[in-house]
Amino acid sequence: MSSRHLSRSIVMQSLYEWDFSGKKSDLKKIVEKNIKEFGPGLEDQTFVWQLINGVIEKLPEIDKIIEKAAPEWPIEQINIIDRNVLRIGLYELLFGNKEEVPPKVAINEAIELAKTFSGESSGKFINGVLGTVYKKIEKK
Repeated sequence: MSSRHLSRSIVMQSLYEWDFSGKKSDLKKIVEKNIKEFGPGLEDQTFVWQLINGVIEKLPEIDKIIEKAAPEWPIEQINIIDRNVLRIGLYELLFGNKEEVPPKVAINEAIELAKTFSGESSGKFINGVLGTVYKKIEKK
């Protein structure tokens, strides 16, 4: 497993735990705990913190984009894992460094996270939402 993929997994698990607590838990402590538990061989934690901080900073904007791209799914009704995978994927797709993570890589990584951590149909759902957003930004 690449260190970036491992970093994304740790971010997803951390956001899941934080979101599950109603966003009341200390996210920084959750991330630190998850790095120790799931990423003992992870030498560089920069990408983990870059993703966490970026998603949190852009959270209201990202959630609005999810609601527009999946209007039949209010944000609170989306499976908690899928919701946080979408947040990571959209952050990378819209606000991340495109040279480090090209849009198609961001989408594929999000789909892989969904397949690993969520239900059978989650990969298709994530692909649909991110694909819709990607098509809109490509037209600009």
